[in-house]
Amino acid sequence: MFASLVHVIESVARRTPGAAALSWHRAVWTYEGLSRAIDCVAGALLGQALPSDSRVALLIRNSPQYAAAYYGAMAAGQTAVPLNVQERANVLKRQIEHSGAKLLLADPAHPEFAVLVASLADANVTVLTVNMSDGADACNVFCASLPPGAGAAARAELSPDQLACILYTSGTTGRPKGVMLSHGNLLANARTIAAYLDIRPDDKVLCPLPFHFSYGASVLNSNLSAGAQVLLEDNSAFPQVLARRMQDEGVTAFPGVPATFALLLGRCKLRDFDLSRLRYLTQAGGSMPRAQIELLRATVPHAKVFIMYGQTEATARLTYLAPELLEKKLGSVGLPLSGVEIEIRDADGGCVPVGEIGEICARGPNVMLGYWQDAELTAQTLRGGWLHTGDLAHSDAEGYLYIDGRVADMIKVGAFRVSPQEVEEVLAALPSVEEVAVTAIPDEMLGQAIKAVIVLRPQMQLDAMAVKAHCRQHLATYKIPKLVEFAAVLPRTSSGKVQRYKLA
Repeated sequence: MFASLVHVIESVARRTPGAAALSWHRAVWTYEGLSRAIDCVAGALLGQALPSDSRVALLIRNSPQYAAAYYGAMAAGQTAVPLNVQERANVLKRQIEHSGAKLLLADPAHPEFAVLVASLADANVTVLTVNMSDGADACNVFCASLPPGAGAAARAELSPDQLACILYTSGTTGRPKGVMLSHGNLLANARTIAAYLDIRPDDKVLCPLPFHFSYGASVLNSNLSAGAQVLLEDNSAFPQVLARRMQDEGVTAFPGVPATFALLLGRCKLRDFDLSRLRYLTQAGGSMPRAQIELLRATVPHAKVFIMYGQTEATARLTYLAPELLEKKLGSVGLPLSGVEIEIRDADGGCVPVGEIGEICARGPNVMLGYWQDAELTAQTLRGGWLHTGDLAHSDAEGYLYIDGRVADMIKVGAFRVSPQEVEEVLAALPSVEEVAVTAIPDEMLGQAIKAVIVLRPQMQLDAMAVKAHCRQHLATYKIPKLVEFAAVLPRTSSGKVQRYKLA
C-alpha cells in the first residue's frame, strides 16, 4: 500500500524507467528522469535545513520542472504551495505570507519575479531559481542547476494523513482560502479518477489546464500514477495549435473547461484534423451548455465524453457522468465517485426530496483537511464530517445530480473563480469612484463574465476604457470586467446590502 503519489511515481519509474512521462516543447522526460529530478529537488530542499512541516511556494508554469518541484517538495516531507502564475506580485506575496512559506522555487523568467523577490526582501524567504530548459537534455540541466543537498537517501517518511499541498482557490482578498490536501486525499482522488477513465500506460493526454488549480493537478496526478504520458501545453488560446498537436502526436485524451471546448468548436474546424486516436474527453470546471455537449459529441463521435463535477475542497472530483448516459441524462453531472457520499440538504441540514433544490454536501477520502490558518471557515465548511460545498443542485429519481448554481456570489470565469470583492477593491481605488459593485453576467465562451457598476463622485468623469486600463495594472486578465456601466445609485436592500442580482 502506497502512502503518497511520490511513492506511486517511484514505483512506475522502477517498472518502466524509459517510458515517457512528460512532454514539453522539445523536452521529453522519462519516468526515470522525473523520479531522479524529484530526488534532486527533495535533496536540495532537505539541504536547506527547513523544519519538516515547512511550506514551499512554487512559481513555475506548466512544465516538467513544475512536476519535479511539486512532487519533490512532498518527497522532502514539506508542503507544496503552487501559485497562480497569472497573478500579480502583490497577490503572490500575500499568498506566500499567508502560507508561511520560507522558501520559493521560481522561474526567474516569470514577469513578476523581480518585483516579487524585492517585495520579499524583509520576509525571510529563501528564493531558489529553477532552470527552465526545454531542450533534449532538460532533465539533466535542471538537476545540475539545483543546489547540492542531502540526496535521495534522505527522503522523508510520509503518511496518508500528512499535509501534502495547499491550493489557493479564491484567496486573493483580505481572507485567502488555502485548501489543505493530504497525501491520502491526493492518492484517493487520483486512483478513483484513473479507474473510471480507464487510464492506461499507453495513453497520451494533452493538458492545457494550469497545474496550480485542482482540475489540472488531478490530470497530472491521475495520469502519472497510471504510467501514462502527459503532453503539456502552455495555454489554450490557440485552438488550432491544440488540434494540430492532438493529430500529430496521436493524443488519446483531452481535458477541458467549457471555455476550452467553446474555442475548439467555435474557432477551429476539428473535423479537418485526424483525431482517430482520441479515446476520451473530460469536462469540468463549470457547467457546460447542453447544446455544446451535443455538438462536441457530433464533432468527435468516436471519443467518450465524461462530464464531471468537483471542488478544490474535494481534491478535485466528486461526481462523473458515464459517457453512455450522456443522451439519457443530458445536463446531469452524474453519480458520486466510488467511496464518496453525497446528500442534497436544505438550510436546516435535512435532506431534500427528489427534484427539490438544496446544497450539495459530500464526504469521502478526498475531502480536504480544512482551510489553512482559518479555523472559523473550516468549521463553517466541514460540519459533522461533511463538506458543505456551497453549490446548489437537485437529483432525479435515480440519484443523478443536476447543478443549479452557487449559494455564494463567487463568479466563475472559465476555469477561474473570481471574488467580486477583490475587483471592487481595485475599482474603489480610482479617485473618481464613489461606489462600485461587481456581479456576473452570462458569457457564451466562458460561462460567466464580470460586470462592474460604478457610481461616480459628483463632478467627476470616467469612461469604461480607463476603468479597464486601471484593472489591467492591478488584476489578472480574467478578472478584468467585460462590461462597465455607470449608475446614479446602486440597488440595495433595506439593510443596506447591495442586491447583486439586480446589477446584471
